[in-house]
Amino acid sequence: MKKLVLLSLFIPFFSLAKAQFTLTNTSTISLCELRNGTWPLDLQRIIKRSDTIYQLQFRDQQYTTEVNMSILRFGTLTQLKYFQKCLAALKGGSNGDQADFKEYSVKRTDVGKDVCYTLTLNNGPVINFKQADADKMAAAIKTL
Repeated sequence: MKKLVLLSLFIPFFSLAKAQFTLTNTSTISLCELRNGTWPLDLQRIIKRSDTIYQLQFRDQQYTTEVNMSILRFGTLTQLKYFQKCLAALKGGSNGDQADFKEYSVKRTDVGKDVCYTLTLNNGPVINFKQADADKMAAAIKTL
């Protein structure tokens, strides 16, 4: 009988105990892996619980001797669609055209027959990619 009374005193403490870890539903899906290896460039969708963000992950090309990975995050699909519209507008533009956004800018540079883009984040990281990569990103974004 004493054991039951003693045990009943500890039951409220056990019911208040919470799990030391929780499971979250997180998935990262690569929408368009343009490059891998030394200079990776990957457009990803990250789903965490009910939130979805998009990000462009790349290696900063200012540093050639060390690896400095950078991320450009798009909080909503609308922001990602603006990036797609930016690429489409610059494709129809001319050498030196630039699109400026709050967190980044994209500049078009014509090098011979090739069209190249320079994406610069406001906090410093830089990535260069060609028209073929821009077309692949735009096509991947269009399917969303």
